Amino acid sequence: MKQNLKLNLKAFGTTFLVGGMLLAATSFTQAKNPADPNKVLRYIFPVAETGFDPVGVHDLYSAHVNTSIFETLFTYDYLASPAKLVPKTATAMPQVSADGLTYTIRLQKGIYFADDPVFKGKKRELTAADYAYSFKRLLDPNLRSPNSWLLDGRIEGMDAVLEQAKKTGKFNYDAPVSGLQTPDRYTLVIRLKAPDQNFPMLLAHQPASAMAREVIEKYRDKAGFVMGRPVGTGPYILTRWTPGSRIILKANPNYRGFVWNFKASTAQDQKIVDAMKGKQMPQIGVVDIQVMEESQSRWLTFAKNEADLLVLDGDLSVQALKDGQLKPELEKKGIQMSRISDPSIDYHYWNMQNPIVGGFSKEKIALRRAMAMAYSADNQIKVLMNGDAQKLQAPIPLGVAGFDPHYKSSIPYSVKAANLLLDRYNYKVGADGWRTLPNGKPLIIEMTLSGNSSRSQQLGEFWKKTLDGINIKMTTKSMPFAEALKAEKQCKTMFKASAWIADYPDADNFMQLFYGKNINVTNNGCSKIPEYDRLYEQTQRMKPGPERDAVYRRMSRILEVYMPVQINYARYRTVLSQPRVIGYKKHPVLVTEWMYIDIDPKK
Repeated sequence: MKQNLKLNLKAFGTTFLVGGMLLAATSFTQAKNPADPNKVLRYIFPVAETGFDPVGVHDLYSAHVNTSIFETLFTYDYLASPAKLVPKTATAMPQVSADGLTYTIRLQKGIYFADDPVFKGKKRELTAADYAYSFKRLLDPNLRSPNSWLLDGRIEGMDAVLEQAKKTGKFNYDAPVSGLQTPDRYTLVIRLKAPDQNFPMLLAHQPASAMAREVIEKYRDKAGFVMGRPVGTGPYILTRWTPGSRIILKANPNYRGFVWNFKASTAQDQKIVDAMKGKQMPQIGVVDIQVMEESQSRWLTFAKNEADLLVLDGDLSVQALKDGQLKPELEKKGIQMSRISDPSIDYHYWNMQNPIVGGFSKEKIALRRAMAMAYSADNQIKVLMNGDAQKLQAPIPLGVAGFDPHYKSSIPYSVKAANLLLDRYNYKVGADGWRTLPNGKPLIIEMTLSGNSSRSQQLGEFWKKTLDGINIKMTTKSMPFAEALKAEKQCKTMFKASAWIADYPDADNFMQLFYGKNINVTNNGCSKIPEYDRLYEQTQRMKPGPERDAVYRRMSRILEVYMPVQINYARYRTVLSQPRVIGYKKHPVLVTEWMYIDIDPKK
C-alpha cells in the first residue's frame, strides 16, 4: 500500500489550488499567495505519521499535516489567552437558538478545494454540504472512526440513520437527518439532541474538517479512508510523502491569504506583534518534515542548524534548559524558546477486558491499585522527564475549564502498602521470587511500548523496576507507533502508557477518555463503569462552573476506586526556534503554527 501511495502522488503531480482561511480580526486579499518558496521551514516528528484522512487518524503528528491541508469551521486566535475561538471558513461565530439546541453557521463564499483530476478541470467550491457529508463520515459505523466521539449521540435524527446502517451494513449518506440541514449552499444548520456548551469547540477540532465527497468516493481504500491523497481547502498541499520518513508541504499558489493582525496578550507577545503585524500570510513557502525517533538525532540536527523548530522532550530538556530556562550558550547563539504547560495528561492504563488485569472483582482492583501505589510520578518526572513535567492529581490538567488546583488523589505512593495489599488478596510470592495469581497460576504483566526509541525502552525499564519492588514479573512488547494505536483501539493491549493533549480547552475533552461508550475510540483502557458513565452523561447537560466541577471530582474518585487508569503528569511544552524564525509562539490548542510565522532566509 505504501508503494501505491507514492506512485499516486507522482502520477498526479504536485499542482493544487486551495482556498483560504478566515480569522477574527484579520483582513483578506484575493491576491496571489504571498508565500516565498525560498522560505523553507524544517521540522522534525519524533514518531511516524499514520495518514492524512482527518476522519481516520487521531495521532498528533498526522494532525500537524491535516490542519495544514484541511479546514474546520472555527479555529483559535493565535495570541489570545485564554484560548479564544474564532471563525475559520465560517463568516462569524454560530447563531445559537434560545434553547441552546440549534446552531446556524454561514460559510464564506469563494473558498475552493485544491485542484484534482476528480474535479475534471473545474474549480470546486467549498459548501455547507461538504461539512454535512464530513460529519456523517465521522459517524459512519463502517469506518469506525477514532474521532466519532466528537458527534456521537449529539445530532438530532442521526440515530435512525445509524440504526438503519447497522441493519443493512451500509451507511446512507443521502438519508435526510433532521439535525443536519443545508438550506442553501452556504448555510449549515445543526440541531442537537441536548444543549452542549462545548459544541463550537468540537467543530474547531481537525477531524471536523471539510472533505469533498468526490475525492473520498474516487480514492478511498478498502477501509474507506483516503490516507495518502489529501485534498482540502487549507493553506498547504502535500507534494511528497515517504511514509515514516519524509513529508513535504508547499503553499498553494492561489490561496487568498490573510493579513497578520493579532493582538498581544502579554509583554512577550508584543515583540511578536511588532515583528509580524501587517504581513501578508502565509509567508513560509515550504514545510519540510523528517521523522526521527531518536531524541539525540533530533538534537544534533537542530544543533547543526538543519532544523528550524525543535520540540524538547525527555532527555532533550537537559541539553537545552537549566531550571526551566534556556542555557546561556544557546541564548548567545540567538536560539529562541517558547514554553507552556501543556493542557495534556500522560497516563498508564490497564485493559479492563484483559483476563489478568481487568475486571471489577476485589482481587483485580487490588492488583491494579497495588501497581499504582508502587509507581511514583515524581520519580518518573525526575528520571525520565528530567523535571520537564508537573505531577497531576486528576485527569483534568491546568489550563482547561474544570481544573481543580485543590484536588488531591487518594492513591498514595507506598511500595510497602502495595505489597501488603497484594498479600491480603493472595497474590503470593512463589519459590522463584515472583508473585502468582490468587489461583496459583503465573502472574506476568505485559507492557506494550510504542516504537523502539531509547526513551520507549527507558520507560519499560522504569516500570520493570517499579514492579520488581512488589515482586510482579513484567515483560515488554515493542510495536511500531501506528500498530500500537491500532492494538489499543481493539482492546488488545494489557498495560500501556498513553497521552492526550487538549482538542479543546475543557475538562470534557479529558473525562471522555474513560467513558464506556468511547471504547474502541478514545477509551484505550476499555473501561465501562456504570456510575462513571451516568455522571459523565449528566455533565453533558451542565454549563462549566462549580456544579459541574463537583461532578468531575466525583468522577475522579470513581476512577481511583476502580483503578482502570493511573494519572501521571502534564508535560511542559518547550519549543526551540532558530534565530531566523520570526513570530513563533506555542499555542495551547492549535496543533501547528506554520501559517502564522515567518522566516528570515538571510539568517
